[in-house]
Amino acid sequence: MTAILLGVLPVFAMIALGWGLKASGFIPAGSWPPIERLTYFVFYPGFLAPAVWKADFSALSAGPLAIGAVGGMTLVALAVLVAKPLLRLPDASYTSVFQGSLRWNTFVFLPLVALVYGPEGAGLGAMIMGALIPAINVVCVLVMSRWGEGQGGGLHAALRGLVQNPVLWGCGVGALLNVLRVPKLPVVMSTLDLLSAAALTLGLVVAGAGLSFGYVRSRRWLIASVSAVKLLVLPVLMWGLCRLAGGDETAQGVALLVGSAPGAAASYVLARQMGGDAPLMAGIVAFTTAASLVTIPLLLVVFGIS
Repeated sequence: MTAILLGVLPVFAMIALGWGLKASGFIPAGSWPPIERLTYFVFYPGFLAPAVWKADFSALSAGPLAIGAVGGMTLVALAVLVAKPLLRLPDASYTSVFQGSLRWNTFVFLPLVALVYGPEGAGLGAMIMGALIPAINVVCVLVMSRWGEGQGGGLHAALRGLVQNPVLWGCGVGALLNVLRVPKLPVVMSTLDLLSAAALTLGLVVAGAGLSFGYVRSRRWLIASVSAVKLLVLPVLMWGLCRLAGGDETAQGVALLVGSAPGAAASYVLARQMGGDAPLMAGIVAFTTAASLVTIPLLLVVFGIS
């Protein structure tokens, strides 16, 4: 339990710092977009590329982890789609419920998996990000195109965004270097280590700065229900499928963290662009981020993962 808290608490301390810096006005609101852009397009790939490059996937439970993560995500997506007639929500609100049940904040996930499981977990985490991010983005855009108001961009815009996604580029470059067995020169690795440290810290601060709690109270039951699916049902499904597929303890822990990571700020951006319920989406992201401070260590302890 102590080891888990030592890994989780610093992550949420940085999120709280980001929220406080923005809420207090210490860093002006107009300064945050370029900070986020620098983190996402420069520092983030600088973390992902070496993590995948150094990973020994032949010795890791990459297969069972992929089965758990993809299988769990697929089951929840299908369940939310089947439940649409029963929810009796406006279409725009339904799209935010769908996104909120599935999408996860990689800014929070990566530092967690690196701190709790070290380089081995970071390599697995980067690998599963490369597999899940394209699929989730395409599915969410299809749902937005079907039920969002205005339908801003459609599938073509989503595919263009995937091609330009720095997360996928970072994972792809790392995988290529891994497959080609490119030597790891000390000066190169030291430089990438500096980028990695910046990515972990700034990514969390930016995630905190993006939180908005103003809408949570007005839709508290709906937001709490969506959050329960995201933070409890999805991680347990991923963990169970990974375990059934033969994943070791590290793979099971990474699967649990993938599922239990809070909602992604990118969901709010997509909701704004494609006619979703953006205030509801912002509330889900904020609530899941705050609640995951409790649910993540709880799940790790309950399922005996350390």
